[in-house]
Parts: sequence; C-alpha cells; structure tokens
Amino acid sequence: MLKRMDDGTSKETTSRSGDSLFPLEVSNIGLETVGQSLLRDVSFTLAAETKTVIIGPNGAGKSLLLRILNGLLQPTSGHFTWAGRTTDAAVRARQAMVFQRPVLLRRSTEANIHFVLNGLSLAERNTRTQALLEQAGLTSRAKTPARLLSGGEQQRLAIARALATDPGVLFLDEPCANLDPSATKEIEDLINATHASGTKIILVTHDLGQARRVGDDVVFLSAGRLVEQATVQDFFAHPKTALGRAFIRGEIVM
Repeated sequence: MLKRMDDGTSKETTSRSGDSLFPLEVSNIGLETVGQSLLRDVSFTLAAETKTVIIGPNGAGKSLLLRILNGLLQPTSGHFTWAGRTTDAAVRARQAMVFQRPVLLRRSTEANIHFVLNGLSLAERNTRTQALLEQAGLTSRAKTPARLLSGGEQQRLAIARALATDPGVLFLDEPCANLDPSATKEIEDLINATHASGTKIILVTHDLGQARRVGDDVVFLSAGRLVEQATVQDFFAHPKTALGRAFIRGEIVM
C-alpha cells in the first residue's frame, strides 16, 4: 500500500492500514424512528485482521448498522469507538464505502479514480490510477465512460475508487447483488486482494455462499438485534441459536 511522506512523495509500506482503527467496539447501539425500533442493543467487537460479514434476513438492520459505523446515520442510543476513539475527521478519513448501486462520476473509468487523488502530484496520480485499474482488472476499459461499463465492472470501479485513499476499513453493502457468478467471483477476488493488502473488510451480504467464501467472522442480525457473532466456520457448522440454525436452513426468520 502507499504511505504519504512528509516531503510529499509516496512509498510502499507493508503495515496493515486498518491497525490504527481497531479494535472496533460497538456498545448497545440502537436506532429508532417514528416510534419504531430498527436496531436494539447491538454490541460486538471487531479486530483488524478478519474479513467480517454481516448477515441476516431482510429487514434485520444490516445496512442500517453499516451506515451507522460509516457515520452516514447517527444511532439514537449506544456508542462505538475505533481503537478507543469516537468517530472524528481523522477516523472518517480512514474509511471508505461502496454501495449496492455504485455511485460513479459521469466520466471515464480512469477519470473516476484520478479525481479522488487530488492530493497527489500529477505523476503520482497517474501511477496510482493505473495501479488501481490493474488491480481491479479494468486497464483495458480505462477510457470507457463509467456508465457504459457492465454492472460488475462498475462495482469493481467503485471499489478501486474507494481504495484510492488507502482506507483502513472498507464497508461493502451487497456489492454482488444481481450479478452473475463470473462477475461475483471477480469482485470476491478483489475483496480478498484488498484484505491481503491490509484493509479491513466489513461486508453486508444476503448470499450465504458468499459469506462462507469471503468471510472470516460473522455478525448475524435478526429483527434489529445481534443474535450471534462467531467465526464463519463455527457459525455455519455449529450455530448456537435456533434462529441461526433456521436461517442457515433457509427458513423464514423474523
């Protein structure tokens, strides 16, 4: 990954970029609106070293929780800290998020990434842009308008653009929804490579197969509550709750 130096240049560093943000400690998070409780007393701790998947039935509060952690929503109760710190400008600068429907600029593929790198010199911006295009498998599509990319290509571009600032944590909200298996595999490969480079992954998914393939640990929500937190292996082999067992079997869970 690239580290910004005092003299304005960048150099490679092998330290994990997410280390300074973790552990993430979530304590009794709640979210209410118009008298309706959407999240209730959600508490857990996440480490930097794992890829975390947040799973649960529709309406469980998965995306709401992700938006709270990213600072897009404010909880109505509880709190959370990043390595003991509340969310401030320095913490926000280390976060990036990709949505189910990627939000892209009406520019070329490479211009979408180039735009994010305003703090670097032109030469560094060009070098970093090309590296991210290669990482996302989009080098041949560099000059293509982003709106003309396929759905999977647009999602890979959104991830590459999010990585331009070298975030310590990358939030992903259903990044493979409505994509075919080939496009899904390309995104999962990019997610794994991103994690291997030192960025913490927190991924919301409705796809249990994806949770098994990508995740290291699971946060399982139902009806706005945390039901289980476990390693992926333990959750799918030995769920501790009746709700967990029912969810894995594909039964309707409320």
